[in-house]
Amino acid sequence: MTLRLYDTKAQALRDFVPLDPENVTMYVCGPTVQSGPHIGHLRGALSFDILRRWLAHRFGRVTFVRNVTDIDDKVLANAAARSFDDEDDPTAGEPWWALAYRMEQEFTRAYAAIGIAAPTYEPRATASIPQMQELIARLIDAGHAYAATDGSADVYFDIRSWPSYGELTRQSIDAMEPAEDADPRGKRDPRDFALWKGAKADEPESATWDSPWGPGRPGWHIECSAMSRRYLGAEFDIHGGGLDLRFPHHENELAQSTAAGDPFARYWVHNGLVTVGGQKMSKSLFNFILANAVLDEVDPLVVRYALAAAHYRSSLDIGQATFEEAEAAVARIRTFLDRVGRTPSPFAWVAEPPEGAADDGEPFEPIPASFADALDDDLGVPQALAVIHETVRAGNAALDAGDDGAAHLAALQVRAMTGILGIDPLDPQWRSGAGPEASALDALMQTMIAQRAEARAAKDWATADRIRDAIAAAGITLEDTTDATHWSIDG
Repeated sequence: MTLRLYDTKAQALRDFVPLDPENVTMYVCGPTVQSGPHIGHLRGALSFDILRRWLAHRFGRVTFVRNVTDIDDKVLANAAARSFDDEDDPTAGEPWWALAYRMEQEFTRAYAAIGIAAPTYEPRATASIPQMQELIARLIDAGHAYAATDGSADVYFDIRSWPSYGELTRQSIDAMEPAEDADPRGKRDPRDFALWKGAKADEPESATWDSPWGPGRPGWHIECSAMSRRYLGAEFDIHGGGLDLRFPHHENELAQSTAAGDPFARYWVHNGLVTVGGQKMSKSLFNFILANAVLDEVDPLVVRYALAAAHYRSSLDIGQATFEEAEAAVARIRTFLDRVGRTPSPFAWVAEPPEGAADDGEPFEPIPASFADALDDDLGVPQALAVIHETVRAGNAALDAGDDGAAHLAALQVRAMTGILGIDPLDPQWRSGAGPEASALDALMQTMIAQRAEARAAKDWATADRIRDAIAAAGITLEDTTDATHWSIDG
């Protein structure tokens, strides 16, 4: 079966055909690090972690980019709100960039805790300012952007110059709300959105960069267009993000990139949102559940299972029952594998049983066709989980009947399938006793690996080598593969 994905732009399922079958390229909008992650952030990142795993299984290599928005209105506002003198708060008065980095670390730890792999590249917006300015200049030259005439140094995208504006969300321009990202007096149309924001007297000087239009900082939307182009090229396979980013963020990304002459993303994939009591989880509504609070109370493997169990495009209503059901499901899988582990010569064939080992005489396939078909059908994780539990039931029945061989085969399939989804209870990451120290070490290593990858992408070999030497001095070995870097402790 051909892999099919729901393309939000086409509003239809489409056969997935990558530009390069040997290297699938994917860009996912990462966090704006004005505050720590809530459970909705984890659900979104996990959706694309599973997609990445399945693409890697199908095609071999995936170049996966997930950015960090470390300069934005919200980052500056939250840092300013913490500028008071509070002796009980050691972070009071910290600069915006310190807040951003501290929150980025919180995201990294939460992602690592539930087994979300580090991206191939994780660029920060502040590291790609020249590329953003270059893209803005191209838009101005093409007649699709203009500098404000009020002396503010603001630069806007002229939405009426681009007939395709609104194609992602299928809206007419006149039905759209005005863009609330700069002084409307400098705009030709209230819906024009900011590409560059002139420096403001009440904003820190450290949040200002020189530009041909005057000192200032980039708008939110231009950041992702520039970073995706820098790391993946003018055209790439998949652009992903939460459903709430379709407008205005992704609509504006699409418009500015294509208006600049780039083909941009070939498929648009959006994950559904997390709700609480049927209402969208949002920091502005104060109904969010912090990721740290959940991970302090619930087994991270259970959290991963719970967030993956619903189809990625559906809304997921979170409550206590969500984690209780996931805990029971994980326990069924773990109990079966423990039972097999107590039989003679458990997992004797490891990954390659003898040819004809299956009951029908056919070569053994660790990934059942029904599991593959489910994931090929727009990443049908609920159906794939059903296949896992059917295999668990069959394996338990084989054990009850004394057929250890059939049980071993079932266990191999269960481990192969749960490995794809990142929920194998026997994976060392989930072993009991790993503890918070192991999670903290992994979070730190994932951050250093991402920083090294960013330095290598920028051809800053001295920084990349310095990071690797520091890691080696700590007794840790890095192994670079085609689509990721893995670490292990020497000895």
